[in-house]
Amino acid sequence: MKLFKDFKIIILLCLTLGLAPFFPEPHIWGKIRWIAGGAKGMQLIDWFDIVLHGFPFVLLIMAIVLKISKK
Repeated sequence: MKLFKDFKIIILLCLTLGLAPFFPEPHIWGKIRWIAGGAKGMQLIDWFDIVLHGFPFVLLIMAIVLKISKK
């Protein structure tokens, strides 16, 4: 539960692991567009990739929800 209280680490994870590689576009953005387009041709490694790069953002959302619910 200590990780949910440290927004600095979560933001750092979002900016590094969540968005890497950065060029030509953030990797997670490309995967989200691929899924929104029907996810045709996505293999198991692509789904693992979306989970890996999306986890920091899920962690951030969970931390925000916990922070709001404790008020």
